[in-house]
Amino acid sequence: MVVAVPAEITAKQLPQSLFEMDSISRNQIEQHYTLYENYVKKTNEIHSKLRDVDRESVNQNYSELRELKVELSFTLDAVKLHEAYFFNLGGKGSRPNSKVADLINKSFGSQDAWESDLRASGMAARGWVITAFDFDDNRLHNYIADDHNTYGIWNALPVIVLDSYEHAYMIDYGIKRPPYIDAFLRNLNWDEINKRVDGITFGAEPRPSM
Repeated sequence: MVVAVPAEITAKQLPQSLFEMDSISRNQIEQHYTLYENYVKKTNEIHSKLRDVDRESVNQNYSELRELKVELSFTLDAVKLHEAYFFNLGGKGSRPNSKVADLINKSFGSQDAWESDLRASGMAARGWVITAFDFDDNRLHNYIADDHNTYGIWNALPVIVLDSYEHAYMIDYGIKRPPYIDAFLRNLNWDEINKRVDGITFGAEPRPSM
């Protein structure tokens, strides 16, 4: 049986501001973007194979369907996280609006406390740090992921995304992650982050404790 699959996705074009950042080079972004394009390509390939894969002899140990579904979570999460990462960079002096500032203060106590926790999380994570809005408690949290498809927290929306894989900074900083995290924070596009938070519909009350 042939099953309908999502339309083919295309790599998003990056704004010029990403090639003019402070302490993150054009070469670093161009090489990183090529990696992202490969994830887009592989996601489309997997979607195509899922169209008519055998759905009769599947099981939880091994089947082509299971393998394709697992790898789709890897490649598609990679696409989504990279897009969130790229577009929350290139800020050039932008600032958090009052809604974002208030949410950070409510969630962490202060912007300095959020930055401190993000830096520490960035050193602990093997792949990603995601400052996400959790709809169950109406707060931001810094979550980590060691791969694109690990440790994801359900019902939470990525607001700020830091790629902590070595490929995100190796060209500019070798194996030195702290100065890369410094550069990431200096180049945050708060205008984009403000829009992400402005689009959130806050719940009336946080979920009660069990």
